[in-house]
Amino acid sequence: MGNHFEFTVIAENVQAGNEAIDAAIAEMRRIEHLLTTFSDLSLTSLINENAGLKPVKVDDEVMGLIERSIRISEITDGAFDITYGSIDKGLWNFDQNMTSLPDEATALASVGLIDYRNIIIDKKCSTVLLKRKGMRIGFGGIGKGYAADKAKLVLQQMGINSGIVNAAGDLVTWGTQASGQSWTVGIADPEQTGRPFSSLKISNMAIATSGSYEKYITVGGKRYSHTIDPKTGLPVSGVKSVSIICPSAELADALATPVVVMGVNVGLELINQIKQVACIVIDDHDQVFTSNNINVI
Repeated sequence: MGNHFEFTVIAENVQAGNEAIDAAIAEMRRIEHLLTTFSDLSLTSLINENAGLKPVKVDDEVMGLIERSIRISEITDGAFDITYGSIDKGLWNFDQNMTSLPDEATALASVGLIDYRNIIIDKKCSTVLLKRKGMRIGFGGIGKGYAADKAKLVLQQMGINSGIVNAAGDLVTWGTQASGQSWTVGIADPEQTGRPFSSLKISNMAIATSGSYEKYITVGGKRYSHTIDPKTGLPVSGVKSVSIICPSAELADALATPVVVMGVNVGLELINQIKQVACIVIDDHDQVFTSNNINVI
């Protein structure tokens, strides 16, 4: 999936642990082949290839993921949108050669095909149609979390009662450490990503982090994230890091980036309305904000 995955399991013996991890890896590869846009044989590529032409029959798994993605788009008012795959990437390289932003009209044109409302689902026929030619869907904003949840399920089915699946920094945990204590998870420091600025003790919870600290540009003394606002076509600013904590890695993954797009106030207002979801936000001035149901230590 273009990311580094790590597995931590507590098993009866080494052989049982390795067999469980092998099964989890196989499950992640299955999901990758299903969702990838780098293979013409995947359902995702087939949906994109037929955009504006005809509906594509999909299985229940992909249909369910698309439906859940649309619901996230609805509650974030489009800040999350799996049709981001149609963005004109020619405008954005986010390297030292990028010293200015495109004008507003050019930026807006670059995201003209992004609109989750143009995903047409026919539940009765089990088909998906992208309404306009050139539209593309991609699961980069939710796929890691989905794969982590599915890998966790496989591990549990293999008898692993405690463990962690780390999907490139997006974690899902269950059970406890061998000592009986909860898992300790660090929240990355945006300025020193190799060390945490704080930590959380969690069990049977997931955490996903999104932010500008790994890839950004500075224009006119202002930091702009590599995250593009799907409504304006311009990179977002104001937030360095967002960490979402909730029972589902899929949901945590899907909510992290839209909160970056929405900003501190609007993002936290949304999170405070969702049960069993917590949030930590670090803004561009290194101020820390949290949802109402969390304490940072």
